[in-house]
Amino acid sequence: MTQIQSAKCMQGMAVAPHSLAAESAVAVLRDGGNAVEAMVAAAATVAVVYPHMNGIGGDGFWLISRPGEEPVAIQACGFAAEKANIDFYRQAGYTQVPVRGPLAANTVAGTVGGWERALEWAGEHTDNAALPLTRLLHDAIHYARHGVPVTSGLHQQITARLPQLGQYPGFCGLFAPEGQALTPDDLLL
Repeated sequence: MTQIQSAKCMQGMAVAPHSLAAESAVAVLRDGGNAVEAMVAAAATVAVVYPHMNGIGGDGFWLISRPGEEPVAIQACGFAAEKANIDFYRQAGYTQVPVRGPLAANTVAGTVGGWERALEWAGEHTDNAALPLTRLLHDAIHYARHGVPVTSGLHQQITARLPQLGQYPGFCGLFAPEGQALTPDDLLL
């Protein structure tokens, strides 16, 4: 006998690359938050529990849609430094832009600014009252303070990056506290 699952949920539904982030989003929906607030909660939680894939030091791109209206796009990526051009790197003796270090052409982080703009949009275009930012960040703060089990994917990324980043005490202190990559189910604190 085949069971058919409903595509509807009466108390909210969310998808994220880590189950704890999806749970954070659903909890916000159940507390009366809107979809944008739920996604901010999920993104903040992902930054803590799935740090190799997302973080507040990166960029964010939003596509928000309401039924019957044109979608809204938010491009929350920062600008690269003015000197980050090909002539600068050639004069410094580089044939390509460094991936790491002070001369890497990283952009100014835009993630948090994107959250802010998306929440502003939601405040202007939704009927339910805005939840406080402390509520949206609650789960992320909890996991940052109390830890979260390391996933196999994070373990693989730590192991792969350890030869390159093992020289940095901040990296090792968090991801390889005893000189070895944290293993699945170790607590990431």
